[in-house]
This record gives sequence, C-alpha cells and structure tokens, in this order.
Amino acid sequence: MVAIPATLSPSEVPGWDREVDVLVAGQGVAGTCAALEAHRAGADVLIVERASGGGGASALSSGIFYLGGGTAVQQAAGYNDTAEELAKFLLASCDPLDANAAIAFANDCKDHFDWLETQGVPFERSYFGGKAVWLDDTTCLMWTGNEKAWPYREAARPAPRGHKVAGVGENAGAAGMKPLLEKCESEGIAAIYDSAVVALVQDADGRVVGVKVRQVGRELYIRARRGVIIACGSHNMSEDLIKENLPLLSETSEPLGIPSNDGAGVKLGLSAGAHAVALDGVIPTASIYPPGQLIKGIVVNRNGERFVSEDVYHGRLGNFVMEQPGQTAYLIVDSEIFAYPENPLAKHTLIDGYETVEEMEAGLDLPTGSLVETMRAYNESAHRSVDPRFHKHADWIKPLDQGPYAAFDISFDKSHYLFITLGGIKTDAMGRALDLKSNAIPGLYVVGASAAHIPRTGKAYASGLSLGPGSYFGRRAGAHAAGANWR
Repeated sequence: MVAIPATLSPSEVPGWDREVDVLVAGQGVAGTCAALEAHRAGADVLIVERASGGGGASALSSGIFYLGGGTAVQQAAGYNDTAEELAKFLLASCDPLDANAAIAFANDCKDHFDWLETQGVPFERSYFGGKAVWLDDTTCLMWTGNEKAWPYREAARPAPRGHKVAGVGENAGAAGMKPLLEKCESEGIAAIYDSAVVALVQDADGRVVGVKVRQVGRELYIRARRGVIIACGSHNMSEDLIKENLPLLSETSEPLGIPSNDGAGVKLGLSAGAHAVALDGVIPTASIYPPGQLIKGIVVNRNGERFVSEDVYHGRLGNFVMEQPGQTAYLIVDSEIFAYPENPLAKHTLIDGYETVEEMEAGLDLPTGSLVETMRAYNESAHRSVDPRFHKHADWIKPLDQGPYAAFDISFDKSHYLFITLGGIKTDAMGRALDLKSNAIPGLYVVGASAAHIPRTGKAYASGLSLGPGSYFGRRAGAHAAGANWR
C-alpha cells in the first residue's frame, strides 16, 4: 500500500515561521523555471530543496530538451519545423490527457527555446543525424523520438527536436542547470536547502495555504499566500509506487534518478485530493544502438516472431520487449551488419554465431520453422526495401541473407534495462493540480516529473520530453501562481 502523508489544517500549525507569496518545493529544471517566473511577476518566492544545492535529477540528465516549431537550431540545420507539425506529432504519438496543454507547448516552443537561451542555457548550432542515446560532445540537435517511425511519420512531417545543451556525456544536463541556478541567485530568489516538504497545510475550503518542512533537528511551517508549486521530481525510487504500478519491472531493471526521486511530489499531491494518472508509464531503455547498423537487424520473441519495428525510439522498443512472452527477445543480424552493441549500460550478450537460419532457430530453442519463416518473409520484402508488417523506415531495411548469422540476447530479465517512471499528478495547462473530475485544487500546482508528462507511456516518449515540457510548464505555473497572465 502506498503511504500518503496527512495534510494539516491551519489550526494544527503551532505558528508560521515564515510567510511568502509562492513556495516552490524542488529546484530541478521545473522548479527553477517556476521560481524565476513567479519572482519576475513580482511575487515573494521561496525555494525549498531537499538536497544541499539545486539542480536535482535535471543536472544529472543527458541535458536534452524536446523543442520544436522552428527553433534557431532547427533552422541552422535546415529543418523548417512548425508549431503545427510539432503539435500533430505530439497528439498522434503521445495521446496526451490534455490536448490543449500539448498544443500550448507546441505553439510556444520556439519562444521557450529563445527564453532558455536568454537565461544562458547553451545550445550550439550543430546537428547529429545518426542514432544515439547520448553524445560525448557538445553537438545539439538530435533525432530523439519516433518522428521517423510509422505511423507517426505519416501523421506529421518528421523533424529532429532533441536539443542537447552544450555539455558532454550522459550527465550533460549540468551545463543547462548551471545558468538557471545562477539566475535565481543573482536575482535574489530565496532558497533553503537540506529541507524537505513533508506535509501540506490545507484549509477548510480545500485551499493549500502552506507547508510543513523538516530539517535536521527541527520543523518549520511556511505559509504560502498565493500558492505552493510542487516540483519534487519523479517516483523512480519509490518502492511502494513502483510495486503497485509497475509489476513487469525485473531484477535487472535499475531506476535512473537521485535518492530524492522517491515520489514525494506525487504523494503530497494525492494527500490534498489531487488525482494521479499514468503511473504505469515507464521508459525502460537498453538500446541496441549504437552502432546504428544494428537497427538493420530484426528483433524476435521466443516464438520466433517480430513484434515491433526495430527503428523505433529505444524506450518504445524496451516497452515492447518487457511485454513479450517470458520477457524474452533476441536481436538477429547477419555478417554484413554484425557488430557488438556499444551501449555499455545495456549489457546485451552475444549468444552465438550460426552458419544457417535453421541452425540459429534450433540454437535459440525457437518453435520449429518459426524463425525460418520470419526471415523468409522479411527478406522477401527487404529486397524491395519495404516492411509491410511493421513499416520500418527504408533507411534501416536490408535483406538479412549474408551468413553466418548472430543472435544477441536483449531479454528484459537478462539485459540491464535502466528505467524512468512516467505519470504523476494530473494537471491543467497552468500546472494546477486537478482532482479526479478535473477540478483544480486551490493553491496547489505540480510540475516537472511530479506531474503526468505529455506522453502517457514509454512507447510514446522521446528523449527531452521531461526537460522541455518540465521547464515550460514550470514557467507557466510560476506566472499563474504569482497572479500574472501567461503572455
């Protein structure tokens, strides 16, 4: 059972230690952007952060913001993206709970990119056209989702929208958080650290009017006259939320996050009567690339059947692998494209090499004739550069007919699948927390990974759909809580 903290009534508060207009719980990208907008709208803002400094999981991320609509980086790379095409892609691929919020994000995306640059977030005018999970250089624009995958490439004109900050490696996000944190400091936004919001104070009308904060050796009660913004991160590390909502995760699954990603934001929202949605959403990733040539192979389950197009986003592939019989899957390649997967975190293992498909089928203990038929049908179409079964993009199609062959075990309970949780508190386009019937909880906002993302599942995700919308909806919530009109 999930442990939900109890709310306090104002009469239970022994005395307010501090009063502010807007209190922001958490200083990752969403909370930082919320604090900046609320402060600039004239509100007295206080940030309460559990760690000893700001940055959160955002600073340890790969630093990719999913942005589009014709940003300066897209234009420099020769891509004429539009807000309409971005919205069409998000609506088709993500099936968002709030279509209007997704459309608002798409419409404002280009301006939001400009705002991030104005704050000092560094983006190069550079482009990487291959397939990668993260880059070990400062290149910016990447393909980070299912834009080219069927059926989404037919729903919207494909464009690269992953904007990586000019940092290096899988923790490049620090380069994006540093200038945002410096803005907070230079503008005099108050913050207290090593401080955890452990309960909300809610009056008889249901309005959230303050918080209880726990520090080492003492507790504080802080009144928030205009609103409390929860930006406490995801529930990756929440054993009870994961056990209740994600039973398919295996012993080889490992959460990507920081210790404070324990679901505190979700649980605080639930305590005040907000509703949580899509908590069964997860992005499990153990990408088969790089090198990209491995995408030209096929992935089969223990029945010898393909079950997804191999060119999809690695989180989409991971979700499908997780759902296969026995969570078993194999990557099949021939001698022309053979290579070892270079993602050191995935730990895919080479099972063996085989002279013939029949030998491989027997070696993998697949049903007699299953892999032979799968390869026959795939190769027949691949000679025509088509994939009528799953519509893999022609860029990644080649006949697998040059023996010897090899099989890699990419099974969900064998390889090392890192995961990020999706879902969270249901919110509107201004970040206001909503109850089951979509009524706003007065005085309460939830943003970033504590709120439900635009995508409901990892099958719909694209790298950057946390930092991009998180920073954007953080800004909207900050402005609204401060009483300002958004634009």
